[in-house]
Amino acid sequence: MFESLRNMDSFTDDMFNRIIAFQEKEHPAWIAELPFDQRIKDLPLHYLIFSNGDRDPEKYGPTVAPYYPLQWEMQRFAHYVKHLGGDTRVWDVHAGNGFIGSLLAREGVTVTGLRDPDSKPNQIEDFFDPEHYQMQTASLDSLNSPCDVIFSSWMPANQNYTPEILKHKPKLVIFIYTDHIRQDTGLRQTGTADAFDLHHPYELIDEWSVTRQENLLREIWPDLTGNIEETRKIRIYGHRDHPFQKPAATQETRSDYDWEKELELVLLAHKAKELVKARGFPA
Repeated sequence: MFESLRNMDSFTDDMFNRIIAFQEKEHPAWIAELPFDQRIKDLPLHYLIFSNGDRDPEKYGPTVAPYYPLQWEMQRFAHYVKHLGGDTRVWDVHAGNGFIGSLLAREGVTVTGLRDPDSKPNQIEDFFDPEHYQMQTASLDSLNSPCDVIFSSWMPANQNYTPEILKHKPKLVIFIYTDHIRQDTGLRQTGTADAFDLHHPYELIDEWSVTRQENLLREIWPDLTGNIEETRKIRIYGHRDHPFQKPAATQETRSDYDWEKELELVLLAHKAKELVKARGFPA
């Protein structure tokens, strides 16, 4: 079970080198002209938990994204989208730099990002895959195209876009959000308390949550920054006129992004540390 931890020293050296390279803006993620495949290769998990140290939060949102996405989730989203037919378009309505929406698009669905001109840009302002994803600068209320699917990932803090979403009468709505309250402002990190509850004619067809545990990296490497525990939630609503079926587990290939491979090893290290503690040894 813990065989992969035998290479922990070399993994640690490589991880710190990648973190430093990203910090110094030497990682390909910073170069918008490069292919998306190259930009996401060896992207450090650290920078899907934290932003770069030089980010000005008054000017910019997260450096890359507000959370680490998992490929099986993107595959599950795509499964529901494909229920509606091959010509279905997904509108990524809080597109930011397009990073999350591009990962969904790469699962074989058509995704167009909407970047509100009044929204705060990510520190890496453009991080999308132009081969699979289109970006438009427009607000949701100005959209006059058919909206079969609305992908609402990380609704802006303390705002409720759901009434505007429902005006477009989508057949499928995907929410990714957190109920976390920011300690510095006392405000919700995403949306409002009632933004993610849909009612007739919509039915909740799937939901799950992903918890990022406290001090995920720091517990293993004390030199790294600590983080708070945070749970992000996923709710998928379908219009009752369009029946949906949950995918079988075999439909999700789980080939994993590079940061997921890193996450897997980190979580395994946590398990090993807890096992050592449980046996009465210092860890």
